[in-house]
Amino acid sequence: MTKVIFLDAAGTLFDVRGSVGEVYRQLANSFGVTVNSQELNAAFSQSFASASPMAFPGIELAKIPQLEFEWWQAVAAKAFQIAGVFHQFSDFPQFFAELYAHFATAEPWFVYPDVFPALNKWQKQGIELAVVSNFDSRIYAVLKALKLAEYFTSVTISTEVGAAKPDSQIFTAALQKHNCLAENVLHIGDSFKADYCGAKAAGLKAIWLNREPEKVVESGKLPLTETKIEQCSSLDYLAF
Repeated sequence: MTKVIFLDAAGTLFDVRGSVGEVYRQLANSFGVTVNSQELNAAFSQSFASASPMAFPGIELAKIPQLEFEWWQAVAAKAFQIAGVFHQFSDFPQFFAELYAHFATAEPWFVYPDVFPALNKWQKQGIELAVVSNFDSRIYAVLKALKLAEYFTSVTISTEVGAAKPDSQIFTAALQKHNCLAENVLHIGDSFKADYCGAKAAGLKAIWLNREPEKVVESGKLPLTETKIEQCSSLDYLAF
């Protein structure tokens, strides 16, 4: 019996309106920087993929927000460097401070349409809900701004735990907040490696929320590491 459902955040509950590149481009334009949003989005993806996991083991909680800020500043700076427009900034730190604050609001995000119906259904069934994410501490403000915070009993993020999914440590930390065995917990997330494989390795049940199965198949990136992969394309299809 599923007693607790862990959910990933970005890409599962909510996502960026349009693209990261477009949001970055719009604000950069107000600082006099001209860049193509598609090129910038590709540059961001490259920068983000090459970054170290956003986790700071052994660091006291009070210092984590600044480290998160610096981590994201490095990712953003590299994205603009890859796009070849970093030199256009007269004050990149000021630009990034505004960009970072922007992503702590509801404005750049949208909630997937299947999320609220699913959360309400699970709440009525008496299932505890929790967020387990490789997000930073802005997650608390974002969940509140998107009217999602009230649904979750706990929030566990990589920067506070000191380990990022798929590391089992973050799942263990989340489990400790709930009086429940791992086998009675289901984790749902959009990353095959971080969410599905990570949760299964930690002893949890897992479902890969593959919101764009056509793109995965077309790109030839369908994971074949297991003979059977529990997946769905929408939370609408899940019933407990």
